[in-house]
Amino acid sequence: MISVRDFETSLKLTTLVPASKTEWDIRTPDLNRPGIQFCGFYKFFPFERPQVIGKAEMAYLEEQTESSRKEILERYFSHPIPCLIICRGLTPPPDLLSIAQSHDVPVFSSSLVTSKFVAMAINYLNRSLAPHMTRHGVLLDVYGVGVFLSGKSGVGKSEAALELVKRGHQLVADDVVDICRISDDRLIGTCPEKVRYLMEIRGIGVIDIKAMYGIGAVAFSKTIDLIIELEAWDENKAYDRIGLQDDRIEIMGVRVPHQTMPIKPGRNLAIIVEVAARNFSLKRAGYNAARELTALIQDEINV
Repeated sequence: MISVRDFETSLKLTTLVPASKTEWDIRTPDLNRPGIQFCGFYKFFPFERPQVIGKAEMAYLEEQTESSRKEILERYFSHPIPCLIICRGLTPPPDLLSIAQSHDVPVFSSSLVTSKFVAMAINYLNRSLAPHMTRHGVLLDVYGVGVFLSGKSGVGKSEAALELVKRGHQLVADDVVDICRISDDRLIGTCPEKVRYLMEIRGIGVIDIKAMYGIGAVAFSKTIDLIIELEAWDENKAYDRIGLQDDRIEIMGVRVPHQTMPIKPGRNLAIIVEVAARNFSLKRAGYNAARELTALIQDEINV
C-alpha cells in the first residue's frame, strides 16, 4: 500500500484534484504514459499503475475537439486509475479535471520534465514497495562500506560504534535497523525516525550523535555490505586465522558477506572493524591477501 500523503510530499506534487482515499493499492514500481490509450487502444492497459501525462500526451489532447476530448477522457477515467500526474507544470484542459473528479481519480502536477519525474517516482515506488524487516544491531558507514555490527545485547556493539564515530566514520542506526531489499542483491539499512541518530551507552544513557559530533558523524541510510558478528571469545572454538573462508548470511534472500569477530579484553574493536572494512574493499576490487599468500606458498612447494 502507498500512502497518498507520502506520495505527494515525497515527489513534491501539487494537488489539482484531491484524493478521497488515504492509501492506494499499488503493487508494482512502474508508471504508465497513456498516449496509446488516448488513441483508443486498451487491450493492454496497466490502469493499476500511476498515470503520467507529459508534453506529447497533453499536445494530443489539446488538438482534439471538445467533444472528442471528452469522449477520450470519459473512457480513460472509467478505469480504476490510482492517480494521474501532469508533468512540466502543464495546464490541463478544464474538462480533464472535471471528468477526473467525477470518476474520483486524483490529479497532481509536477514541475519536473516527464523523464526526470518518472525516474524519481520509480525510485520512490521501488523503496516503498520493497520488502522490509527490522533487525537488532548497529549500522555504520566505515570507509564507504556499510558495516552491520550484530551480536548479543551487551557484547559491545554501541561502544565499538561510538569509537568509530570518534574516528570519523558515520552512524546510521543503533540498536534497531530497518532493512529494505531494493533489488535482488542489495539491502539498504535506515533507522526508525523516532530514534534516528540516538545511541544508548550503558552507564551513560542515551546520547544524540548528531548534536554531539555534528552532522558529518551521521548518515540517513547505507547499503549493508558486510555483517560483523561480535561474540565473547571462546577458548574452545576455532576461529578463522587466514581469511580464506567466504562466509555469507542470508537476509531476505540476499547473501551478505559475514565475519565472526571474537571479543576479549585488550582488543581494539574500532581498529579491527576499520581493517575489516578496508579488507572487504580490497576483496571487492579483486585483491585477496590470504589467497595471494596461499599462492606464494604453493609456488614455493612446487619449486
